[in-house]
Amino acid sequence: MERLWRSLKQEAIHLEEINDGFQTQRVVKNKNWVAFYSTERTHSALDRQTRNDENWAGLEEQKAA
Repeated sequence: MERLWRSLKQEAIHLEEINDGFQTQRVVKNKNWVAFYSTERTHSALDRQTRNDENWAGLEEQKAA
């Protein structure tokens, strides 16, 4: 969770000129940032996979066991 918030701040919020909380909400919502984080953005801790790729791999491993 901490990585999500850090990434959100560094990659979305700090790049915009934001004056209030409503503007912050619009930036996150309009860019659909949380969906991007899970489905498109690769993560170094996951061997450059997306969160979704890692989650699906885990489900496939459970089915195989």
